[in-house]
Amino acid sequence: MPKLKTKSGVKKRFKLTATGKIKHGVAGKRHRLISHNAKYIRQNRGTEVLADADKARVMGWAPYGLK
Repeated sequence: MPKLKTKSGVKKRFKLTATGKIKHGVAGKRHRLISHNAKYIRQNRGTEVLADADKARVMGWAPYGLK
């Protein structure tokens, strides 16, 4: 069987924690921030943990895991 390729976008967007959860950046922080209030910008700082419902889909895109 040939090796499976990891989706290149998944490599860039997701990281695996030590306990096996998936971290991702928060959307909506690139441009047009003048239309968002300060609370929105402040609360979406940093990274978040991916929901369990979406974890199986992302792991399917990365068949050999994430770094």
